[in-house]
Amino acid sequence: MIDVGGWSPEPVEAAEVIDAAPSAALAGVLDVEPPGEELPPLWHWLHFLERPAQRELGPDGHPLGGHFLPPIPDRRRMFAGGRFRVREPLRVGDTVTRRTELASTAVKQGRSGEMLFVTVRHTFLRAGAEIAVEEQDLVYRSGDAASRPPEVSFDAPDTKAPWTLPVTADPVLLFRFSALTYNAHRIHYDETYATEVEGHGGLVVHGPLLAILCLELPRRAGLRVNDLSFRARRPVYARQPFVAAGSPDGELSIEAPGGVTAMTATFTAS
Repeated sequence: MIDVGGWSPEPVEAAEVIDAAPSAALAGVLDVEPPGEELPPLWHWLHFLERPAQRELGPDGHPLGGHFLPPIPDRRRMFAGGRFRVREPLRVGDTVTRRTELASTAVKQGRSGEMLFVTVRHTFLRAGAEIAVEEQDLVYRSGDAASRPPEVSFDAPDTKAPWTLPVTADPVLLFRFSALTYNAHRIHYDETYATEVEGHGGLVVHGPLLAILCLELPRRAGLRVNDLSFRARRPVYARQPFVAAGSPDGELSIEAPGGVTAMTATFTAS
């Protein structure tokens, strides 16, 4: 049984001068022009990165320990979703402080057993004033993964949404995004590990990448997103054609083969 009684990590702060290079690199991965001085929502994920020593990583490539990693054995981590509220955008050249705290924990029963839901809140400050708040929902489970990978469809999804962005994430794209976010989790680059150990149907497309692709739709439509919420529902695998879909009414999603909705999101914009 998962037990995190007494686990209550103290808030921590980190400060960083926002550099233009990470956004220029992500723009290259997405085949778009660099965004300029203002970071689009969620592009801050390329900043405030943790860079653990090699000896601090577990067999899955994820850190064995950390300030906000729950004390449960054989921990497996999944990205579940989050929320982001923007008062003022992070800008290149700004010195920004990120204050991080544990917002909540909850143990729930899933198909594969008990799961621990952890919400971590990041508050971004410039000159002491709050400019943005993010909450990340992470799921941890312990024990063995499914022994049999699921069947994977490679049929292109049929989507009729007003906004669409078709994508097929090959291993090179996944490698580049892992590099930009300093993410060493093996499910994104080691196919044997992803399928035989974690029980996936292939290399896993990063949840944060799917969320960023959703937000590309209002961004390319010239809208400034003020508030967004997103939830990861099913994994998308390398070489699967998928579509970021949405409409000006604030609904976004990732549509994957086989009629699967892999992520849903909502936003408000000006």
